[in-house]
Amino acid sequence: MVTRRQAIRRIGLASLSFPLVNVGRFRLFAETAEKYSARCIDLIQRSIVIDMLSQFKLGAFPDLVSDANPPTARWWSHPETFTAIDLARYRDSGINVFQIGWGTGRSDPRAGALSVLNGWQGFIKHFSRDFAAVLSVADIDALKPAKRIGILLGFQGSDHFQKLEDISFFCGLGQRLSQLTYNDHNAIGSGYEVPDAGLTEYGREVVAIMNQVGMAIDVSHCGPKTTLQSCELSRRPVLFTHANCQALNPHPRNKSDFLIKKMAASGGVMGISGVRQLVSRHEPVTIENVIDHFDHVAQLVGIEHVGIGSDIDLDGYDKLPTPLRAKMLTGYGRHTNIRGDIAGLDHPKRVFDLAEALLRRGYSDANIELILGGNFRRALAAIWH
Repeated sequence: MVTRRQAIRRIGLASLSFPLVNVGRFRLFAETAEKYSARCIDLIQRSIVIDMLSQFKLGAFPDLVSDANPPTARWWSHPETFTAIDLARYRDSGINVFQIGWGTGRSDPRAGALSVLNGWQGFIKHFSRDFAAVLSVADIDALKPAKRIGILLGFQGSDHFQKLEDISFFCGLGQRLSQLTYNDHNAIGSGYEVPDAGLTEYGREVVAIMNQVGMAIDVSHCGPKTTLQSCELSRRPVLFTHANCQALNPHPRNKSDFLIKKMAASGGVMGISGVRQLVSRHEPVTIENVIDHFDHVAQLVGIEHVGIGSDIDLDGYDKLPTPLRAKMLTGYGRHTNIRGDIAGLDHPKRVFDLAEALLRRGYSDANIELILGGNFRRALAAIWH
């Protein structure tokens, strides 16, 4: 139990008001009446919080933007439109590292990847006092002391690796993670929406070179055979940055217990997603259903192998324009069941709600710190070494 004064000092956000609501619970943010326990606040304050897939702002994907579907933000082409109010929302979120996981576009993925990296690097440079590119674990550790937000540059799909030399080339440009496939086939392997033939010969070479240069391998959208072979071939941890458990929901993109065990054996971590249709087929879907997935992974392979990969931008899918929301939630249009965000995970402070839910479930402070970011930090240290 802490006093109001101690809670304010621990949070270190002098610009905000923290009115005492009841003993040990505080209204942390002026714009919401939500109350968080002092224990939750203290956990977020002292932890490194890593969301291993939070696209920062949906609606700026190169292959989704058109005259009929304009971007929801112009921050990368016009950084001056990113205001102090915008910055405060990201600071208040409690998330220290955003792995953006953008797409590269389908018509020319190499050019698309270069465009995304260039846009992000320009944005980070423009706001260098507030943001930093995450290129190493030392960069992660430096974020809180410097009061900066970390951007981990990764892609959902590796179609831009058109030759093996591209892997070290893009690593040199700051890319630190790549998902091998996105739903469909590519030159590397197969996604979950197609018959899975596993890694190609080129794909096996890609895994070896990614290990060599120290780029994280993500298989969240890969089919089961491609996922299995990646886990078995990689000499460094393999990540499911944003996935859920088939044992709790037999969605084809979710991972089987067998594959979760293979991921853990590689030293990897599974980031649990808050996307409604991946969490449960049965309504109502609540934050407690999401915690069930954390429980399942922890009980199956150990607390060291589960983290956060929300697959949600700061505000959630329901805030997107309707056409874009439908596009994002249906992938290539093969799934017609479009449902909205989950209460408690549909707002910028969702990691506070997640921490509270983990506390209610009986997780220790030390284990919650691992889930919030410690596990992914450990795995990235092994990958980037």
